Amino acid sequence: MLIKESHADVQTNVDGKETSMRIFVFHPTIPQYPNARFPGIVLFSEIYQVTGPVARFARQIAGQGYIVAAPSSYHDFTGPEALAYDVPGTDQGNEWKVKKTLQSYDEDSYKTVDYLLTLPTCSGRIGATGMCLGGHLALRASLDPRISACVAYFATDVHSRTLGPHSGADTSAQGPENSNHTIDKLGEIKGEVAMIFGIKDTHVPDAGRDLVRQKLRNAGVVFSFYEFAWAQHAFIRDELSKGRYDPAITKVCFEVLLELFGRVLKTDLGPKDGKPEKIEHVC
Repeated sequence: MLIKESHADVQTNVDGKETSMRIFVFHPTIPQYPNARFPGIVLFSEIYQVTGPVARFARQIAGQGYIVAAPSSYHDFTGPEALAYDVPGTDQGNEWKVKKTLQSYDEDSYKTVDYLLTLPTCSGRIGATGMCLGGHLALRASLDPRISACVAYFATDVHSRTLGPHSGADTSAQGPENSNHTIDKLGEIKGEVAMIFGIKDTHVPDAGRDLVRQKLRNAGVVFSFYEFAWAQHAFIRDELSKGRYDPAITKVCFEVLLELFGRVLKTDLGPKDGKPEKIEHVC
């Protein structure tokens, strides 16, 4: 499927500050069918904003028949340009990641969904995906009931409650009272979620992944949880991955994404009847 690339600048107003957020748009096209409609996907980037690998990932998704909208997360502090995959870029991205408030992240997500829903070519069905910081933001975006499906790649800072300003990591099962952290609000998710991790990911250790899985289960979220034995952090980044890119596992994970998005976003499921599913115990 062919792809048309563009961008839209959207105004945000949060924390007493008005800024312009650039949304990079990757739109599928079918010749001679100008009124074709597609589901929308919000794609959240890693801490470097929309880099080459993120744009290539967006094109892969768009080529399967989805309108992909990738917001620039750090518009509170800088322009839409990507940060470099080097030490200064990494340090800057990590600094802004915790300086930006959860309210600002939420505003970005809502505004991007709003934008997709204004497009006459959008079917009205919305999903979310992302990697690293973006994996967390995709999961958090799913608190918005307009998002029906989420695929989160190696989501950081969920287990430790360290996204946005914080006083220190908190990996407790209960969490603070009236918490606004993603892991403590999972019960608000109405859609289906797929969480993807590498077991050798030093950013999300075994106990952290176990906590996220248990919290999802306790919250009653419909979810799948994938852990790959030899995968490290950033294993889908096909450029400057510091030796961690694994194309074989990346391919498997993309099939996970296509299955979930295809079943939930492209199929007209109708209303859920709410009846308990009866599963026969057979061999």
